[in-house]
Amino acid sequence: MLFITTMIPVMQLPGTMAQTRHIVGGSLGWTIPSGGAVSYTTWGSHQSFTVNDLLVFNFTDGEYDVAEVSEAAYGPCTATNPISLATNGPATLTLTTAGTHYYICTFRSHCQIGQKLTINVSEAASSTPPRATPVTPPTIRRPPRPVTSRTAVETPNTATPFAPCPRITSTPPPPTDGAPSFTGMVPYTFLIIGLVFLNC
Repeated sequence: MLFITTMIPVMQLPGTMAQTRHIVGGSLGWTIPSGGAVSYTTWGSHQSFTVNDLLVFNFTDGEYDVAEVSEAAYGPCTATNPISLATNGPATLTLTTAGTHYYICTFRSHCQIGQKLTINVSEAASSTPPRATPVTPPTIRRPPRPVTSRTAVETPNTATPFAPCPRITSTPPPPTDGAPSFTGMVPYTFLIIGLVFLNC
C-alpha cells in the first residue's frame, strides 16, 4: 500500500513538469512598455515556450486586453477578426499548437507604441516512451530423434556359470574279513576329501 501511495505522485510528475507558466513581461506585466516593443522581444528571447505551457498576461480590466492575431494582422496592429480575445486580467492562455504566435493589445494605439509580443512555440516532449515492438524469437528446428524400441534389448550372459560341485557318492569296498579295517578306511577317506576340494 505504501508503494502505491508513493508511486501516484511520481506518475503524475511528468505531466506537471511539462507545463510551464510564463508571466508575460516579468515584473513589467502586460502594459505599455517604456522601452517600446523591444522590451517584450527581449523578455521572449529568454523564454522557452512549449505546447501546453501557459501565458499569463497581468493587466487591469478596462485599460488593457490581449488578442491573439495572425501574422498579417500583427505588423499593422489590426485588431479585427482576432484568433482569441481576453478582456479580463490576469488572462491565462494555453499554448495549444506549435509555431509562431502573435499577441497585441487592441486598446487605441497601444500596439503601435509597443504593447505587442511574438513567441515561437515548440512541440511538447512525449511524456510516455514509445511502445517497444515485441520481438518473436526465431523458431529453431531440431533434427528428429531416431526411433528406438522401448523394449530393452536383453544381452545374453556369456559368462560361464560355476558348475556346482559334484556330489561324490561312493561307498567304501566291503571288508574282506567281515570287520572294517581302520588303516584301510583312512586313505580312502582322505582320497574322497581331496577329490571334493579339487572339484570345488
